Amino acid sequence: MRRLRTCLGAAAFGLATLGTTALVAGHASGAASALNNRWYAAAPYLMPLDNDPPDPAAIMDATGLKAFQLAFILAPDGGGCSPTWGGTAPVSSDTAVQSKISTIRAKGGDVSVSIGGYGGTKLGQACPDAAATAAAYQQVITKYGLHAIDFDLEEPEYENTAAIQNEIGAARILQQNNPGLYVSVTTAGTADGTGWFGKQMLLEAKSQGFTPNNFSIMPFDGGFNGAASQTAALTNFNAILQSTFGWDQATAYAHEGFSGMNGRSDTGEMFTQADFRTVLDYATSHALDRFTFWALNRDRPCTPVDNDGRTSGTCSGVAQNAWDFAKFSTQFAGATPPASPPTPTPTPTPPGTVCKSAWSSTAVYTAGNEVSYGGHNWKAKWWTQNEVPGAASWGPWEDEGAC
Repeated sequence: MRRLRTCLGAAAFGLATLGTTALVAGHASGAASALNNRWYAAAPYLMPLDNDPPDPAAIMDATGLKAFQLAFILAPDGGGCSPTWGGTAPVSSDTAVQSKISTIRAKGGDVSVSIGGYGGTKLGQACPDAAATAAAYQQVITKYGLHAIDFDLEEPEYENTAAIQNEIGAARILQQNNPGLYVSVTTAGTADGTGWFGKQMLLEAKSQGFTPNNFSIMPFDGGFNGAASQTAALTNFNAILQSTFGWDQATAYAHEGFSGMNGRSDTGEMFTQADFRTVLDYATSHALDRFTFWALNRDRPCTPVDNDGRTSGTCSGVAQNAWDFAKFSTQFAGATPPASPPTPTPTPTPPGTVCKSAWSSTAVYTAGNEVSYGGHNWKAKWWTQNEVPGAASWGPWEDEGAC
């Protein structure tokens, strides 16, 4: 889900113009005064053009939220080194996202912009070097008068050494050329904190002398089971930050962040409001720098509540009122959200059939073989391997219903 798209030219252009464009970034159309950094640290992700975008003004009124993390900036689907929204909407000609930003700022809020994510081609992959990558991102900063930016570095990009060198190098250049810019780096979480590629990314940052406001992990989609497993991963990640950068524990926590997924994750893990409360308490008691989640597009109830056991990009899959999870972000920022009505009691789902053996990406299946995936049983229509059940409506799998 999170996981839910012409090169600017020579390095000389990228480095020479960055200092100049940074000076005018604050004067971009609709630019606002910066919020306290705690708001950018609390900003939940919002896809402004996809996944049934909610009205940010309505969320602000209902929750007291002031900051939004808009996602994602990618390279063009057709190739090149210029920034686009989702690979298809050029930043240079954008008016739709600009309109949403203007609405947010008119109500006293602001936005950060996230680059990367799981899908599409990233600018670090498409641009020839760090200077060109930074120049592409500088267009985004200048266009929207940004005070904050997020580098979402995860699969498959963070497995590409050259791309990560470009991304970290670009982040360093932007930080230098935009004084006061709040920079977060988000990467995959594991039970140990983060995996091998995440650790390599941290070592790249160390080698380039780059320290962002925080390194955040996403402890979901990795076999997590509620808040206890997430806080354990955050503790382990703190130890990784200490050993990598030579920080003491408190300094590491001050450069650490949490990026969760509300409700049902891509792999069927469940994270309720109670889980978010536990992680929020951990984040505040350990003085973490950031607490965010994916995504506001999902911060509303499904119909039925469990969405038939499927993960949705537009609702959470757990019992909730609209914008329940956003209120945790408001609290992390230090504000008090309006009171919520009682969480609705879900209508029990009739017991389903027993789930078949779990689908495996490496196994070979032939017609008639049955598997379970995403809370449903599936039957193979023909020979298949590494084709996710339900990924395509005309694919090799027949949905046999919830289990």
